[in-house]
Amino acid sequence: MIGRMASIQRSGQRGFTLVELMITLAVFAVLLAIMVPSYSDMTLGSKLRSQANDLVAGAVLARSEAIKRNQTVTLCASSDGATCTGTWASGWIVRSSGGAVIQAHGAAPSGFLITSAQTSFTFQPTGVGVTPAPADPTFVVCRATPSVGGQERVVNITATGRASVTRTNNSTCS
Repeated sequence: MIGRMASIQRSGQRGFTLVELMITLAVFAVLLAIMVPSYSDMTLGSKLRSQANDLVAGAVLARSEAIKRNQTVTLCASSDGATCTGTWASGWIVRSSGGAVIQAHGAAPSGFLITSAQTSFTFQPTGVGVTPAPADPTFVVCRATPSVGGQERVVNITATGRASVTRTNNSTCS
């Protein structure tokens, strides 16, 4: 009778065989290999979008402060957060015509670049008329060493102060 009980207990036990476990791990490895590049592109896109939106917010703030203060307000590249010196990737400031810093933004994350032909532009008290020429400043926000696909964001600011962000894959970052 005891032998029969042991036989019944063994047949009631369930589990994975080694072959089933190996197949499951192989399927998991294949899925992981497919998902990792997609996740990497997604996080890169999020970081680029964040930096581009910060630039847009700086331009919107500069324009609204120019209107509110009824004086020119400048958005410029700044490496020290106080003066208009440096590159856009090292940070930027919004400052009034009197020199007071309204907002300072820190440097871009390591490995990212922000480039533009201009190092500063100014909004008139009316909120329009971005100067100096070209009247429509353009920024390129990208990864310093582009990944597959070369994602980047292009920020355009029109003469009326309207800022927009466009996603491109031009890989023009340098």
